[in-house]
Amino acid sequence: MRKLGLSIYPNHSSVEEIKSYLSLAATYNFKRVFTCLLSVDEGKEKIVAAFKETIFYAKDLGMEVIADVSPKVFNELGISYNDLSFFKELGADGIRLDMGFTGSEESIMSFNPQDLSIELNVSSGTRYVENILSYQANVDKLLGCHNFYPHRYTGLSYEHFLETTKVYKEQGIRTAAFINSPTAKVGPWPVEEGLCTLELHRNWPITTQAKHLWATDLIDDVIIANAFASEAELKALSELDPYRLTFDCEIDNRTPETERNIILNEFHFNRGDVSDYVIRSTQSRVKYKGHDFTPFHTVDMQTGDIIIETSLYAHYAGELQLALLPMENSGKSNVVGKVTIADQVLLPYIRPWQKFAFHEVTSH
Repeated sequence: MRKLGLSIYPNHSSVEEIKSYLSLAATYNFKRVFTCLLSVDEGKEKIVAAFKETIFYAKDLGMEVIADVSPKVFNELGISYNDLSFFKELGADGIRLDMGFTGSEESIMSFNPQDLSIELNVSSGTRYVENILSYQANVDKLLGCHNFYPHRYTGLSYEHFLETTKVYKEQGIRTAAFINSPTAKVGPWPVEEGLCTLELHRNWPITTQAKHLWATDLIDDVIIANAFASEAELKALSELDPYRLTFDCEIDNRTPETERNIILNEFHFNRGDVSDYVIRSTQSRVKYKGHDFTPFHTVDMQTGDIIIETSLYAHYAGELQLALLPMENSGKSNVVGKVTIADQVLLPYIRPWQKFAFHEVTSH
């Protein structure tokens, strides 16, 4: 099951702020929490005091909490990879290894008696996870999670993201990546120019970032990296279908009710015999056979246009199409709406037989 997550930073925010944020997110079905011990330089007692209350509060709300650590943190806190009881005491469900050990240690940690998940850093690439598995790790206790990048232009390239994540999915390991809230300002470090895994996401709408990660079919869990995302953002993310790509769109106000209903309420999937020019959803032409689809807006088509064929196209009447490329209009095709500019980047992710939907937004 794909999940939504958020991040909290107890050493940068008050307990009250964090609890309020967690409560709000829980109402929108957020299930994962990321927190970071990397930027903490206090001793064990202060860390326990700062983190324990908020972590247990998240757990009481039914959330899974993963704490980001590194060998440096282990050394500073006097913790051995053989004994992870400190993290259990904090209330964490798992630890994320920002910097890894040699492979053998991670393998041993995957058998920890505290039953903590061991989350590996997907972004580092190399043969990290294969090395750990070569030491006969307990795969069921392993997770994979990408980094986030607060400095503009330092986020992952898309190609590297694909290469590194595929390795984890091929091993059946659950994966996660981070998205950026444009309204949130709190992160683990002083530099904050947005927090995201993929550099291309940095200025995208938050929902487009999430839809893109899920559309790759490589990411299970999507986590907001910075705090505190707005309620509007939490709500919008909670309304996404993680399994069916849903395009935000604007519908022409002249569009008749039947055509509106086809766009918003019919079950759409791309035909298997795909075209370079259009995504074709053909079930509506069967359901509405005999209906009079009158031409009313037959301009030339541009990428992202939503098209419903008129009755002038005979047995094609009522078919919905999504334009992938500019096309000349024969005068028989109604342009009834348009996928938002932001969501047009998602069009290439509709594969043969892929299911998809539309969500109407109003233009600003």
